[in-house]
Amino acid sequence: MTTNTSTPADLTERHDCPKCAAPAGSACRTSTGKVAANYHTGRFALVPSLKAELAVKTPADRNPGKAWVARVVVPNVPEAVPGAAIRIGYARCSTVGQELQSQLDALAGAQCSRVFSEKISTRVKERPELENALTLAREIRAAAPGQPVILTVVEMKRLARSAAELMALSATLQADGIQLELLSGPLQGVYDPNGSGAIVFAVLAVSAEVEREGIREKTLEGLETAARNGNHGGRPTVMDADKLAVAQARRAKGESVTAIAKALKVSRATLYRALADAE
Repeated sequence: MTTNTSTPADLTERHDCPKCAAPAGSACRTSTGKVAANYHTGRFALVPSLKAELAVKTPADRNPGKAWVARVVVPNVPEAVPGAAIRIGYARCSTVGQELQSQLDALAGAQCSRVFSEKISTRVKERPELENALTLAREIRAAAPGQPVILTVVEMKRLARSAAELMALSATLQADGIQLELLSGPLQGVYDPNGSGAIVFAVLAVSAEVEREGIREKTLEGLETAARNGNHGGRPTVMDADKLAVAQARRAKGESVTAIAKALKVSRATLYRALADAE
């Protein structure tokens, strides 16, 4: 059987389908035993150049909607990709208490040649490891202009905290000829700043910022409600009402602040502040 290996359908049919178990060389099938109108996502995602596609249609000569018939099984050969892409991974979390391992595992699974990671907030404009990742990507592009280079991250929010920052980074990647890959989220796959995905990426960048602001707003509303109910959060005060009453009584008798603080086991600064607030 001869195939035109340039079409998405032929590239997809090089692989067995992990969902409906259609063998290589045959179209996908539905649960009712008919030819599916679209190849199952898990199948065409096995083709590197089709990973970012949302749907790959079954061609008319495969009779979509008709009874499914197995065709001649073809060898499951890998897609011919001139110059396999080099992936540079980047992982980030905001605080020391958060873990990076899940991101590092995902980047390792994506076969990144080098992974840069750091624990730093996106509020900090200078992120050294991100700059190191971009520098290495630029050096590879300069040394081998025809070599595809991809910056890979687990999710979009690891890169920036606002739509403006994300779009600025997108412009930088475009100027340097570096592609961007997201391992999760609605735009999962390889993003080419020069392609039609630019509009989708811009919309998602704005959506990410709106979601972030929504979370912040809900958090502030929750804190305000808790404060009205008498729960102010944070560490409990070391000067309760009983200690303050004792301190005021002893102070009225002329006792020194140092002696009172020592007796109550608080610092002089805490005692001064409590007495000042009470006045």
